[in-house]
Amino acid sequence: MSAPPSSQTGVAAADPAAAAAAPPLDAAAVPRPAARSSVETGMLLMGGAMLLVPAIDALAKLLAATMAPGQVAWGRFFFQTLFLALPLLALGRPAVRPRLDIHAARGALIAGTTLLFFWSLVWLPLADAIAIFFVEPLILTLMSALFLGEAIGWRRVTAILVGFAGALVVIQPSWQVFGLPALLPLAAATCFAGYLTLTRFLQAEGAVAMQFWAGAFALAMLTVAILAGQLTGIAVLDPAWPTQVEWLMLAGVGAVATIGHLLVVMAFRRAPAGILAPFQYLEIISATLLGLLIFGDFPDATTWLGVAIIVGAGLYVFHRERRLARLGVPEP
Repeated sequence: MSAPPSSQTGVAAADPAAAAAAPPLDAAAVPRPAARSSVETGMLLMGGAMLLVPAIDALAKLLAATMAPGQVAWGRFFFQTLFLALPLLALGRPAVRPRLDIHAARGALIAGTTLLFFWSLVWLPLADAIAIFFVEPLILTLMSALFLGEAIGWRRVTAILVGFAGALVVIQPSWQVFGLPALLPLAAATCFAGYLTLTRFLQAEGAVAMQFWAGAFALAMLTVAILAGQLTGIAVLDPAWPTQVEWLMLAGVGAVATIGHLLVVMAFRRAPAGILAPFQYLEIISATLLGLLIFGDFPDATTWLGVAIIVGAGLYVFHRERRLARLGVPEP
């Protein structure tokens, strides 16, 4: 699934696994003239990734018509792990890491993120689900304060509350129609924020290897989950043998996730997180077009109002952090 960048780490929604690509935000957010060409390339790569990745969710929504969401999530991590393993093994990696406990926790959280979001697509229009998920950077800001000791002032707290109000604007009509499933993207956003919080502890490791380990643990956990689903008959986890077309679509989900991740990695090698993070909101354009062309869905005025509130709050948080980092002063 797709997911937004973190206000703290600049993580891209192209793929929750792309999170670790983001360097810490610092004064480099203001590019020097000599670096401008590289920054512009990074912006183009990030923009392309954000327009591409809603295809993950569109394919997942199509597959959810005939397959359990848990099996679709399993297929995404199976192929993504396979695609990441091949180049890593060719380079003699990944080596055994000392913090496999944190990798396992990250794997559980990213598996939960993907399962919950794909499950939401059984009911919700694509653009609505992504719009609700956009509160993830705001949740991450709160988690960073609670668990990492990062200071946030009243302005950012206010922006977070405004962003949650925007999410409620999007959720409210979906709640009236679908009930509890309208909260699934919010639960997915919370899991992803937790995944990114743990990612902060592992910044010294290589980004691709980090995502390989997270994906491998997610795959292992989802394998256990769908085996349990087969035994218990729990609908969200109960698998069925895919057809040839469904195997190809599952491979497509993994391929788009892998490509999106690599684009984000390349983008963050060329431009700072503070510049790239707002590009995540381009996702709503691609998601809306895919939802309209494939499923005949188009967000109503209420959804667009909620999106505008969430995006505005998120951009304010990005702007605030970038400004304070450039000035080198703590949050007042």
